[in-house]
Amino acid sequence: MPYPKPHTVAELTEGILKGAYGPDPKDVTVTSAFWLYHTTRLAGGDVTYHNHYLLLRVGESFGACSFEAGEVSPDFCENASGFTLETLLRSESASVRIAALDAYLSRVRPHREAGDAEQVTLPTGTPEIRARARDAAIAGLLDLEPGAKVALIGVVNPLIEAIRDRGGVCLPCDLNLRTTQWGEPVSDDMTEVLEQADAVVATGMTLGNGTFDLILEHCRQNDVPLVVYAQTGSAVARAFLSSGVTALSAEAFPFSQFSADATVLYRYRAEGSAAGLEEAS
Repeated sequence: MPYPKPHTVAELTEGILKGAYGPDPKDVTVTSAFWLYHTTRLAGGDVTYHNHYLLLRVGESFGACSFEAGEVSPDFCENASGFTLETLLRSESASVRIAALDAYLSRVRPHREAGDAEQVTLPTGTPEIRARARDAAIAGLLDLEPGAKVALIGVVNPLIEAIRDRGGVCLPCDLNLRTTQWGEPVSDDMTEVLEQADAVVATGMTLGNGTFDLILEHCRQNDVPLVVYAQTGSAVARAFLSSGVTALSAEAFPFSQFSADATVLYRYRAEGSAAGLEEAS
């Protein structure tokens, strides 16, 4: 069924609370809640990535939100199982709200059942092999002229490489990293890189930290392609396809870094967008 096209996360949330996207969230109950912390350092790199996740299970689907250290405490999960999604959608915590939004939208339309999703299998292998395959799949959603400037909001070093391999000039921006693997400066000013960008690639973490709406509005007003790569809020970002998001690489939980075996990610593009859907290399 067609769903309303929201312009902001708040608008999407209000629509869900009013029943515009499916069942009333007061009738949808969280089965399980998870608080996860893990670190990763890829071979040959000197950066340790610190990742915190809140995960909410609703039946056969999961909602996810990555958050900064200290934003959600482990004891949140003590009572969250059994809460309705309506309760969590009204939480004071943005991370809880995004995880609840994602759980709801993943339940309404799981990625594995979405007819407009292209399934890309990430190969069995080491974290380095799987990260390169994942980031090539993300960069494959970009249709770039040689030398085009790509703002990367949320830095992952293999994704910088993948953007360069497609002929783009990467403008990295991150709140936690100061340099890339190659010693290049990483900006902490999102506005600065957005103003220079011919295209934008943004992580789903922008949903949790409140910057997603700003990026979305900039790209919509300036007709700049926006590709989102999302573990956080992958079904939330999907709701904005053709409403500012040009293309999406979505990972449902369990995420690729939690397995050495082949797993699937889901690529979408907005109807009529110029973003390519080439095979991942």
